[in-house]
Amino acid sequence: MKLRHEYKIFIDHFDYMTIRPKLKALIPQDINAGQNGEYKIRSLYFDNSDDKALWEKISGINMREKFRIRCYNDDYDFIKLEKKCKFNGLCSKVSERITKEEVRRIIEGDVKWMLDSGRPLLSELYVKMKTEQLRPKIIVDYIREPFVYKAGNIRTTIDRNIKTSIRNIDILDPNVPMVTAEGNLMILEVKYDNFIPAFISDIINIENRQTSSFSKYVVSRIYG
Repeated sequence: MKLRHEYKIFIDHFDYMTIRPKLKALIPQDINAGQNGEYKIRSLYFDNSDDKALWEKISGINMREKFRIRCYNDDYDFIKLEKKCKFNGLCSKVSERITKEEVRRIIEGDVKWMLDSGRPLLSELYVKMKTEQLRPKIIVDYIREPFVYKAGNIRTTIDRNIKTSIRNIDILDPNVPMVTAEGNLMILEVKYDNFIPAFISDIINIENRQTSSFSKYVVSRIYG
């Protein structure tokens, strides 16, 4: 499991208008982005009745994990189950493909098949659903602008237009009601292996802004 550095900064519209042109001028955009340099992400997060994942994140627990189902641009032919882990400030992510039909079964509570699926991550989620009572909790949508610099494996993203469902977990419904989370909040996120070149640090260095441990999951849970 590869561990990477990660940090996030909350930014406003002025920050966005300052940083984005510099990133576009100096760092290649992710090849998976569309012609406008962005794509939509929709995630269905899991948590238990005690909100274990939520409170571990808010409390800054050094070793924690969260599961989510994720798709892009409302394309339900390509869906991933992901587990993201944090270890003393470093992060890692493992994922595997999952079908639309399998997602539907999980949403509806039909999960016994997961244990014998032959896919380790699905089997692990099944065990956590049984032992820790993990359940699909909330949908989070946002628009991402990704930039990738190969040296150092640096990925810089700007996430905006963050929206959340209100007690609705049907990630497969493109028309599920969503509400805006935290007004015009945007998140600048940087992930890297070992180092960040000085010119990238200069771009993302925003005066009077501090890195934050909050996540899109946390800011979205204000609604339920």
